[in-house]
Amino acid sequence: MKMTKKFQIGVMGSAADLNYSKEIENIAEQIGELIAKSGNITVYGAEKDYDSLSTAAARGAKKFNGLTVGVTYGKGNNIYDKENTDILIVTGLERGGGREFVLVNSCDAIISISGGSGTLTELAIAYQSNIPMVAIEGSGGWSDKLANQYFDNRKRRKVISAKTPEEAVNQAIKLCKETLLNNQQLNDLSK
Repeated sequence: MKMTKKFQIGVMGSAADLNYSKEIENIAEQIGELIAKSGNITVYGAEKDYDSLSTAAARGAKKFNGLTVGVTYGKGNNIYDKENTDILIVTGLERGGGREFVLVNSCDAIISISGGSGTLTELAIAYQSNIPMVAIEGSGGWSDKLANQYFDNRKRRKVISAKTPEEAVNQAIKLCKETLLNNQQLNDLSK
């Protein structure tokens, strides 16, 4: 029996203190829903103090019984949206680098929506780690600024632009499959 890999797709985006619109929050929830419907896993930044677009994605995933993994900062398992989290990773690290490193490196691909400095950090970590990135165009923040761009002249991996939640999830899954295939081919060559 052949096992199908479930991809861990991270959803990164603005925290509530950036005052995103209900429309943008709905996009995040739709992304979580679509990840769940695809049979994959939603990985997100579990916040301790307030809502975020990441937690909105987890709520969306749970509407369709999707598996969610929340990565939080600091110590303790007291998070904002505990009822929508299946697996909680408590890093013991601070927000602003440490937690984001664990979060991004737990993903096969990430989808960004809007986003402030935390999302920029997550995208930069993904770029450095060669993890596929998809940004929702038109959502504001760093996602708009980096959609369809490279981070630098090394041109390691472009931030892929998507206009809809469906396009974003489909692109993320496609990129996960391509990366998995490339890694398998590299492993076969090294044998």
